[in-house]
Amino acid sequence: MKVVSVKFKDNGRAYYFDPGDFKIKEGDFVVVTTARGTECGEVIRAAHEVPGFSREVKPVLRVADAVDVRRMRQNRADVQQAYTICEQRIAAHNLKMKLVDAEYTLDRSKLVFYFTADNRVDFRELVKDLASQFHTRIELRQIGVRDESKMLGGLGLCGQPFCCSRFLKNFQPVSIKMAKEQGLSLNPAKISGSCGRLMCCLAYEQKSYEYLNSITPQVGSIVRTPDGEGTVIEVNVVAGTLKVRSNVEILAPRIYKREECVYIRGGKRAPQPADKEDN
Repeated sequence: MKVVSVKFKDNGRAYYFDPGDFKIKEGDFVVVTTARGTECGEVIRAAHEVPGFSREVKPVLRVADAVDVRRMRQNRADVQQAYTICEQRIAAHNLKMKLVDAEYTLDRSKLVFYFTADNRVDFRELVKDLASQFHTRIELRQIGVRDESKMLGGLGLCGQPFCCSRFLKNFQPVSIKMAKEQGLSLNPAKISGSCGRLMCCLAYEQKSYEYLNSITPQVGSIVRTPDGEGTVIEVNVVAGTLKVRSNVEILAPRIYKREECVYIRGGKRAPQPADKEDN
């Protein structure tokens, strides 16, 4: 099955659609049906096959003509005013919510506002107020702070555009345990993203660190080295090295490769697969 990649915002992610019999090339605009309604988006990749992708996708309704493109651009321009009006009405109703974004469907049958809030918000009166202002169906959607960063985009601590805005389809669970296992500073400013949550990239190498920690004696372990028994005082799991202080002779600590050391006892050592089976 061949699909085309379509995006609806400059910093938004791409979605797959079935091109059907249409001859669609990169840079064309197409009209499709999404969960929000009928929308017009730009094709950023022409028909191609995605290995291992078997999920059913929605078809392209038509290749957008000049009228569709003009309407789409007009909607994007008008939504700025709608955003400002909605902010004013939120303040007038004294609601504790932060407006993030707004968008019209192509046929302007629906106007969607996205917002964040610490708690649930009773916005029924606000919806009635906005409906009388715009004379169309109003929908308010509460999103999380991660979704806010995904929608607005920006640069992360690494200097690259947010992963969630570029390629992440779904947010993965991230925990402080991951930062500990990877030997990172637990300073919130260094391991948190612009959204205030733990950085998504902590999950990227977690399985590798779990494996390396499971085969590496940790600090405090007693190990047998080519020079005799010693105590591990420092570990670099990525480089695969251990700094060991001899228990036999008064020598300066030496650095050994992981393969040169045999774990004997003690220390904080991650359970081995065999250990898990025994338990």
